[in-house]
Amino acid sequence: MTLSTISIDSPLGKLRLYGTADELAGIYLPVQIAPEAPRRATRVLDATAAQLAEYFAGKRRTFDLPIAARGTGFQQIVWQALTRIPYGVTLSYGELAKSIGRPSASRAVGAANGKNPISIVVPCHRVIASSGELTGYAGGMAAKQWLLEHEQALRVSRAMGETRAAC
Repeated sequence: MTLSTISIDSPLGKLRLYGTADELAGIYLPVQIAPEAPRRATRVLDATAAQLAEYFAGKRRTFDLPIAARGTGFQQIVWQALTRIPYGVTLSYGELAKSIGRPSASRAVGAANGKNPISIVVPCHRVIASSGELTGYAGGMAAKQWLLEHEQALRVSRAMGETRAAC
């Protein structure tokens, strides 16, 4: 698998996108150490950049990208479950564990969540502590808070019938 990378500007800072010609393999936020790869655009990286721009502009709530996250079988199950958390909604690690049929595995779910290589698109930022507090995020707590506020503000503004983003 030959990876390529491009960088894009975002409200969170410069994001590094990684993928093959046909699949997205990673999105790294500014505080994350990104792997080395040749800098060149591919179809999937261009599509990812376009969809992320729409997301940040408040025009996209879901992503339609072929992804190739590499991980253990358990990590894959957790990452698939993350993609089912709706925009503007949060779950606790325990709730996520229950949703995959492993109610006593909240710590393991947290560990798998922390290894998610495709931030934002596979929305690990939507998982919080059972107390409602924000907890760990590989992209940094400020980024997690921003993403959650962005989604909540947009959800609220649309519910109120406004046509522009509230964030």
